[in-house]
Amino acid sequence: MFYQLLKHVLLGPLLRLLFRPRIEGLENIPEEGAAIVAGNHLSFSDHFLMPAILKRRITFLAKAEYFTGKGPKGRLTAAFFRSAGQIPVDRSGKEAGQAAIREGLGVLAKGELLGIYPEGTRSHDGRLYKGKVGVAAMALGAGVPVIPCAMVGTFELQPPGKVVPRFGRRVTIRFGRPLDFSRYAGMEGEKAVLRAITDEIMYAVLGLSGQEYVDRYAGEVKAEQEEARRKARRRTP
Repeated sequence: MFYQLLKHVLLGPLLRLLFRPRIEGLENIPEEGAAIVAGNHLSFSDHFLMPAILKRRITFLAKAEYFTGKGPKGRLTAAFFRSAGQIPVDRSGKEAGQAAIREGLGVLAKGELLGIYPEGTRSHDGRLYKGKVGVAAMALGAGVPVIPCAMVGTFELQPPGKVVPRFGRRVTIRFGRPLDFSRYAGMEGEKAVLRAITDEIMYAVLGLSGQEYVDRYAGEVKAEQEEARRKARRRTP
């Protein structure tokens, strides 16, 4: 109930009014039945803008930190994600990843839309990074199509570290044609197959977004850059 209230009364109309998102390829979202919407992740605003323009409800796998925040902003964010029925994902290791896959498969088993960001984290520099294979495991495990999605302009709207979006900037949300991976049915245990499917999904997202692609995991690159900054500060007299 709270999800519908947010979408149709409280938040959805406001977001559409303020940001006037351009929507392309909305016909690629099935009117019923399970499917995965896999997109790039440029901004905290992505969590709100995509659900606001979809006719159907979509459940996202969201990082667990969104559900445990401190302070007024953290508590408000946690309340929103819980009330909207989004699923917390622990990103601390392999077992946590398997738990996230099980949660996602549960959503798909109910015939619903599942939203996922295969990069696993927001892009810190606006580039598109290598996807993690959980999206492929869920697509094969549930036997559902994957709809690639690109958020364009949300990095400029609300880059990492900026709490309040830059109003007046218009964004574009593009949905590509559903990707069918039924030819790989029964092969979800094959690492090479999961990697190939994930790369195909990321290539489709890249075609929609026009971003620069980096064939590395975003988390690894972030960690290296943070370590370099720490070393630089230690060297500074």
